[in-house]
Amino acid sequence: MSEESPPPGRQGVPGDVVELRVHGVSGAGAGQMLDRPHVHQVAGDRSGGFYRPRPDYPDSSGPGGVVLEAYRWSDLPSGTAARTLSLVFLLPFMLSNVAFWMRPADRGSGSGVKVLCRLIALNLSLLYVLSAAGVALDLIAWKCMGSSRCLTGRTWLSWLGGRPVGLRLVVLAVLPVAALGLLWLLSVRPGRSYDAFRTPGGDPEGDRLSAVGQWDAMPMVGRLRAIHVAAAFAVLNLTLLAARGAGGPSPLVIALATVAGAVLAACLAMLCAGAPLERASAGPTDRLAATARVVACVLTVPTLGVVALDGAPWQQSTGLPGYSRIVAWAFFAQMTLLFALAVLTLWRRHGRDPRSALLRGLGAPVIAAVGVGLASALSAELVYRTAYFLNRRAITQSAGDLVPPPLAYKWAIFTFFLSAIATVATGGAVTLLTRPGRRRAAAAIVAQDFPDAPPEAADRLDRVAKTIARARFTERLGPLAIVYACLAAVGLAASVLALFEFHPSPLAEQFLGIPGDFVSFGLTVGSYLIAGIIAGLVVGGLFAYRTAEFRRYVGVLWDLGTFWPRAAHPFAPPCYAERAVPELAKRICYLANQHDGVLLTGHSHGSVLLAAAVLQLPAPVRRRVALLTYGSPLDRLYTRLFPAYLGRDVLREVGARIGWRWVNLWRDTDQIGGWLFAAHRPGDPPPGTDPSERVDRRLRDPEDVVVPPSDSVPPPIRGHWPCESDERFAAAVRELVGRLQRVAAAGGADQGSGAMREREEGAA
Repeated sequence: MSEESPPPGRQGVPGDVVELRVHGVSGAGAGQMLDRPHVHQVAGDRSGGFYRPRPDYPDSSGPGGVVLEAYRWSDLPSGTAARTLSLVFLLPFMLSNVAFWMRPADRGSGSGVKVLCRLIALNLSLLYVLSAAGVALDLIAWKCMGSSRCLTGRTWLSWLGGRPVGLRLVVLAVLPVAALGLLWLLSVRPGRSYDAFRTPGGDPEGDRLSAVGQWDAMPMVGRLRAIHVAAAFAVLNLTLLAARGAGGPSPLVIALATVAGAVLAACLAMLCAGAPLERASAGPTDRLAATARVVACVLTVPTLGVVALDGAPWQQSTGLPGYSRIVAWAFFAQMTLLFALAVLTLWRRHGRDPRSALLRGLGAPVIAAVGVGLASALSAELVYRTAYFLNRRAITQSAGDLVPPPLAYKWAIFTFFLSAIATVATGGAVTLLTRPGRRRAAAAIVAQDFPDAPPEAADRLDRVAKTIARARFTERLGPLAIVYACLAAVGLAASVLALFEFHPSPLAEQFLGIPGDFVSFGLTVGSYLIAGIIAGLVVGGLFAYRTAEFRRYVGVLWDLGTFWPRAAHPFAPPCYAERAVPELAKRICYLANQHDGVLLTGHSHGSVLLAAAVLQLPAPVRRRVALLTYGSPLDRLYTRLFPAYLGRDVLREVGARIGWRWVNLWRDTDQIGGWLFAAHRPGDPPPGTDPSERVDRRLRDPEDVVVPPSDSVPPPIRGHWPCESDERFAAAVRELVGRLQRVAAAGGADQGSGAMREREEGAA
């Protein structure tokens, strides 16, 4: 089929256009999206469905007589409350996966950044297993069950209290194995097959937004999953073997430890392989990863046998022999990887777009450091909270106390406390220091928008200026993230002091003059602070699932994270775009075959889904498509955070593919969305000949600051809220519908002439 000829078999009325609306992170209902009280589902399912107004009710068409349709995808990234809670606890894994997609766009393929991100993700899985082993093997099996004081009044533990150490370790090893099995089960649980949602637009195009919806991730995710499971079992076996051989290893212990070390080395080598790991078809890497997983799992059986049956005496120690050092080395490895990632990113970001200043071009190391810091804090809190449950003095007392946790975790909690204080202080300083500049810029915008406002509207003008100033704070969040990332890296470095048996209290008192009581206070407050963060994540996840208004503010971060495929961490939440984008593209192809044109309207994150879908459309379909975005974070967030996959060149490609039939509506009061190519504020230069300069249309918000004659209150400040009921939205719809109808009427005109007419129409 040639691009010039219309698709055969269209059954719509000549000149009719379908407006397909896609919501943002708010999770709006289909009736709210269509602004119609009575709707019915015409395609899809409950997770992702297409809806239209019921035809037997009046006023079922939209502006310009379009056929209204809506795509509701809000249940794809969230779903049930149980799934939402599981996603909350996978947040560090999600952040490490997002860091993979934040690599700089300059200098080569970025294979070094990819490898480092995958190694950091693997270390997070190992920290997860080590924290479970710390609770089960170190605190309970070794310390508590070896102390009559700890067993007093705990009948659920005392039945193992008098048993040999090896037997206690083998029985309690079930807990870390079960924790690892839970992650494994969550990552491979069956779901709806996405085979029905493959698009006819061709193969994915590598490091581009078009690859997101067609990323054949299952083979690669399977390899990553096998590697992470193998490495986790290898580290668990090494932990047990290190404890068994601390007093003098036997030949069998040495042999088993050698095999476990070889498995771990093979996992690291496979993650560094690059292209073989990302191959879309099965190959030697699949067999090697599966073999490593089988060997690591099978190796657990003789390891447990040696631990339980070896008659050699155990080394006398206040903690599980070797465990504290293994944890400290894991922290040291993570710090080294973060440092290498930061150096490599700084080198590769040379010549970057100056507008990508949200994270100063350091998105990958910053987000990775945030994820690592959060994972370290959560791991430390799990171990410390268990120690506190077993002995209330364990958090603040010396290592000789009843059930002391490993020293590395004590450093992790104390440095988290200091990082939290420094970040909050930095946030307050940034807020105060940037407020005058933001308020001046906001006041200038308000003065240009409402030059003839009466004196009695002064309070209203001040409120609008404050809203615009708050919306501009989004660009100031980058420095806060960078500060926390740096402090998290410093905290990991401080945890290495545990290798030399340095405790926080005497070290801080000797070198910094900080009283030991303050360190104990910091440990206690830091532990409760982490517990509060966990509770906040749980409550936030539930409210984001149940409350649309709350989800509008916190859901943007979650939807941004789960938009990207699992290319670094196999235990991260699944990517909903692998269904949503191809499903949208397939529906657009069907609608273009049935009607004269398809107008795609996307709010907030819905505009990102539509941009990815446009890049997957075949050429004959793109000829009959127009795009209307509003509240879009495409440039304000995505091009600045993900320059290698969604840079300014990708936005231009989206516009060129649809003949620049694209209008973007934005408001200065919006804290998430913004303009894409040109702001077009009052006083800015008029658009030039570049068609991209005619895409953006600024909406004055609010429409006025005085009470209209027909109302008793002034018009509301909309901010990031959708604008389907706004007359300016309807005018943009009618404009794009007219352009689609003219393209359809042109019939067999060639694409070059059609693109020229579009530019001329836009200029007119």
